[in-house]
Amino acid sequence: MDLVAEPFRGILSGALAPRTLVDVLRYRATQQPDIQIFSFLANGEVTGDHLSYARLDQRARAIGAELQRMGMAGQRVLLLYQPSLDYVAAFMGCLYAGAVAVPSYPPDPFRMERTFPRFHAIVTDSGPSAVLTTAAILELAGDMLDEHADFQGLTRLATDVLPEGTEDSWQQPEIDAGTLAFLQYTSGSTAQPKGVMLTHRNLMANLALIYESFAVGPDSSGVIWLPPYHDMGLIGGILQPLYGGLRVTLMSPLDFLQRPLRWLQAMTSTRATISGGPNFAYDLCVRKITAEQRAELDLSAWEVAFNGAEPVRRDTIERFAEAFAPCGFRKEAFYPCYGLAEATLIASGGEQGAAPVYATVDSTALAAGRATAVANTDTQATTLVGSGRTLGKQRITVVGPETREELAEGRVGEIWVMGDSVAAGYWGRLEESATTFRATLAGNNQGPFLRTGDLGFLQGGELFVTGRIKDLIIIDGRNHYPQDIELSVEASHPALRPGCSAAFPVTVDGQERLVVAVEVGKQYRPAGTDGADPGRGEMLSGQEVRGAIRRAVSAQHDLRAHAVVLLAAGSIPKTSSGKTQRHASREGYLAGALEQWDPGDAAALSHGTPTVGA
Repeated sequence: MDLVAEPFRGILSGALAPRTLVDVLRYRATQQPDIQIFSFLANGEVTGDHLSYARLDQRARAIGAELQRMGMAGQRVLLLYQPSLDYVAAFMGCLYAGAVAVPSYPPDPFRMERTFPRFHAIVTDSGPSAVLTTAAILELAGDMLDEHADFQGLTRLATDVLPEGTEDSWQQPEIDAGTLAFLQYTSGSTAQPKGVMLTHRNLMANLALIYESFAVGPDSSGVIWLPPYHDMGLIGGILQPLYGGLRVTLMSPLDFLQRPLRWLQAMTSTRATISGGPNFAYDLCVRKITAEQRAELDLSAWEVAFNGAEPVRRDTIERFAEAFAPCGFRKEAFYPCYGLAEATLIASGGEQGAAPVYATVDSTALAAGRATAVANTDTQATTLVGSGRTLGKQRITVVGPETREELAEGRVGEIWVMGDSVAAGYWGRLEESATTFRATLAGNNQGPFLRTGDLGFLQGGELFVTGRIKDLIIIDGRNHYPQDIELSVEASHPALRPGCSAAFPVTVDGQERLVVAVEVGKQYRPAGTDGADPGRGEMLSGQEVRGAIRRAVSAQHDLRAHAVVLLAAGSIPKTSSGKTQRHASREGYLAGALEQWDPGDAAALSHGTPTVGA
């Protein structure tokens, strides 16, 4: 790949071309020192800290120098920060030291049972030698680090209190394009999180793809609320601005979730051109932002509204475009895309400024692995949103997961990716790395390809993603995608919380059966519960809700739900990036550990003895 990418073309060439992110920041700090590249919104609304290229370089050199003094070159270093500019500086400081950054979010002290297991899994898997954080977090987390044997050997460094002048002892690290930069831990939606090994070559290659596909230019700017310890928030929201010279305003994902209006207010006040997130974020804005609030917004500068990381819905695109059209938002700004941590970030995307591509196919044929076009009015129709085409010099193909044979357009199979963005493998997992990252096609042995584990098909070169292999529900020989069932379930009754359901199979008497678990809103309580205090919420019949769910599943998917479990709000297992953990939901169901909305409701479980099936 030509690593003299567009932001540097005509400025640098040959041996001087940036090969690592350290080269990129050092160049920008020299040539554009006073440009404020990052701003952070305290509480999601008030502009707080800023970082110029020169100041970020200075802080990175100070942290890098201290890590070099500690002998951390080549070692894994855990990053334990709230979303902040301290985190940005610490990440770059690791790279400046030649250390391997391991981003992680601090466990929530009020939700330790939900947040600590992932943190602990990352620490035990990566085996870091040191932990970087702030003085405030170090004071709060000190007892936790002292109590657990896995953390006791970690050298601790508060990066926000390093004395001025520490940067003077920094030495340029001995790194190149092939050097391991950081471990990006997967979301853990279907298994334990795995550390994806990303090199500087992977990062530079993928950042070039994002830069070109988003049509980043001198006047581009962004607003990013995404978690900075996941690929979309870190690579797309922090590293892309460094690479492409894109000024960006950052905010905490919690501030967005608490009040989605903050995101679009920031888009209005900064006149940002690029922003986005998973599909649920757009739905949340439609539901939570009132007409009066929309009247105060101006989204006319928004050129790229990327949508990825989870299934992209046509209804979401249409509802958001309609709701915010009076604010100047154009549907053509939507940019559906597909990517995954194992491919660094982006793998496919459309043409910036073009309308989203839809494909309406027969649901029954799709369940059998064929994308057969039908009219929108067909009762068996399913409309999918295209995730664009392969980017740059990458190659995307669809393959039979068992046969390893390339499939013709319109056939559903596993999505395979080849290119410089494909990561080096999983940290410490040689066998799994070989299987996932070094696949070859049957017959001609072309490769190596990344096996994504995602299902989809190609149509006219456009990629349509249909689901994940491990989540696929197969009942009576027919394939069912859980996200489609979940969408029907959540729309079946107003008491059910959007984005808070899980559909999964269990084995009952030797046969696969469907179970649905879904959260009920906090404003409802089971009918017949003691107390008439209206502040406790409206009473609701669980039988009524389960009946609505069963009817929707039967009518729209020709399936019978073996069990429908109504859950308390906030109880369904999710990853730290907000994805539903269907595997964990299934295990919780089998163990009787899910927190039911009405614990005394014996009717929540049907007859039959579920067992753990293959």
